[in-house]
Amino acid sequence: MTAPYPRLAARKRIAVLISGRGSNLPSLLGNDLGGDVVVIGSNKADAKGLDIARDAGIAHFVVSHKDFETREAFDAALVAALNEYRPDLVVLAGFMRITTPVFTQAFAARLINIHPSLLPSFPGLHTHARALQEGVKLHGCTVHFVTPELDRGPIIAQAAVQVEDDDTADTLAAKVLRQEQQIFPYAVRLFCDGRLRVDGLRVTTLPKSTTPVIATAAARV
Repeated sequence: MTAPYPRLAARKRIAVLISGRGSNLPSLLGNDLGGDVVVIGSNKADAKGLDIARDAGIAHFVVSHKDFETREAFDAALVAALNEYRPDLVVLAGFMRITTPVFTQAFAARLINIHPSLLPSFPGLHTHARALQEGVKLHGCTVHFVTPELDRGPIIAQAAVQVEDDDTADTLAAKVLRQEQQIFPYAVRLFCDGRLRVDGLRVTTLPKSTTPVIATAAARV
């Protein structure tokens, strides 16, 4: 099945989902994304990142996964909550839930995530500890489109950091976070400007002079 990456115009409406402190929210809110963050949602009522939304005067909501018996039921409720704000783009910024096709298909081709590793290496959790355990010399972060297959969507942007001999999981996480805060707003801006062409797993960045259009790509279902 194919899914269109739609033609974009004007400023886009952006929804952001978080589960914790929202460490990437300041960089998203502090840069011109070519769109406006209209809502910040979370699956946890005590997520510290919601305080950032309140302080910035941005609409926010909570849909707790604990209120649902299945992942699919939770995702359906989350889709309904997001659709109230008519997002052109949904951004997962430390949203610690594995999404089901109910969610990924609802926002196909307009759903992106930031992951703390150089994908396809180290998908899933505990990436910094695993990178140290494997002895890699470069680690980093990846912004990618979200598909039903975990951490396997087309890659939009990546940034690498050197792994030093004295690095710990915490120091490595801090270095990677600094890079996340650079490439995340950059990737969102590329999407909002319509400068991404997707062919399978390959993403090409179009020059600014190119007519803003996102090509059709195969979606994993």
